[in-house]
Amino acid sequence: MNIHEYQAKEVLRSFGVPVPQGFPAMTIEEAAEAAGRLPGPVYVVKAQIHAGGRGKGKFKELAADAKGGVRLAKSFVDIRADAAEMLGNTLVTLQTGAAGKQVNRLYVEDGSEIEKEFYLSLLIDRATSRVSFVVSTEGGMDIEQVAHDTPEKIVTFSVDPATGIMPHHGRRVAKALGLEGELAKQAHALTQKLYTAFIAKDMEMLEINPLIVSRGGALKCLDAKLGFDSNALARHPDIAAMRDETEEDAKEIEASKYDLSYIALDGSIGCMVNGAGLAMATMDIIKFYGAEPANFLDVGGGATAEKVTAAFKIITSDPNVKGILVNIFGGIMRCDVIAEGVIAAVKEVGLKVPLVVRLEGTNVELGKKIIGESGLNVIAADDLDDAARKIVKAVGGGH
Repeated sequence: MNIHEYQAKEVLRSFGVPVPQGFPAMTIEEAAEAAGRLPGPVYVVKAQIHAGGRGKGKFKELAADAKGGVRLAKSFVDIRADAAEMLGNTLVTLQTGAAGKQVNRLYVEDGSEIEKEFYLSLLIDRATSRVSFVVSTEGGMDIEQVAHDTPEKIVTFSVDPATGIMPHHGRRVAKALGLEGELAKQAHALTQKLYTAFIAKDMEMLEINPLIVSRGGALKCLDAKLGFDSNALARHPDIAAMRDETEEDAKEIEASKYDLSYIALDGSIGCMVNGAGLAMATMDIIKFYGAEPANFLDVGGGATAEKVTAAFKIITSDPNVKGILVNIFGGIMRCDVIAEGVIAAVKEVGLKVPLVVRLEGTNVELGKKIIGESGLNVIAADDLDDAARKIVKAVGGGH
């Protein structure tokens, strides 16, 4: 689960992490009131969406030369004007895609005088099963671009969970950023606080970009992006309360109610599969034959007919779906349960696009019999390759 920048800074502030003072705003008046609570004389008005690259983004409704989603303001008049332009309009960045995201919240923050900019993040390194730090002197830039152009400017190291954060980790961060004296001490303290917050709140990602040295000689987290392990939210009701469903795909929200692993994509072939690995393979072979999957969907190994029905309804609610591929290998999941769920869903929502079904495994003959006797216009497939060829051909795509 992701949260907004202002919420991320609220979380970090509770762990003693240095962040600029600021206040959220949902209206033009609240933006002006927020500025009135800050010392000024320079303010920063930031669009709050779950995507990076806001400063370089463009608003669909504004002229091409209009300012982006992060703006400096020197008066209340400027703040009101910026808030009026941003609120309710659609911001398009490299991370939002062409559709963009509507701005419903702003963050008005006290301006900072910047001497230097750095990059610092904590991530889960799945190769080592440890928390890893990623540190770079190239703050304020896309870290992916830094990694591509100048990988030598990125320093990474992991923390042994048996010892936790240690003094040498802070020294390593300071050295990587070229900090000495008082700033090195601040880097050491910041390293400890960020790691403590990461572990305490079951985060998956903590990114500070940029981490700055102010002209007053202080380290400060100028921007913050936090992501949390959704499976651990039951332990953190305070974090769960920060969820903004308007930033999420409605189909993904519906899928979460049935414990379905669903991610919306941009293609035209809806996929319903059991098992994450098989789902990935199904998506790959669809692309291999020249089409694009409309989603990732794993119904799980113990899905009920109700869950399958819900999954089918979610797939068909996507207007971009031109065909559906059901690919089930029945181990724990029985093929007859899948068949019953598909039939129930089709009867409830109708079937307006081609449907290819490939079943194999437990109760496969019964599953095929149920579908065969249902009277549905279903294209049967013998294996995954056959299924992919048939659904791609049915939607008129591929090669």
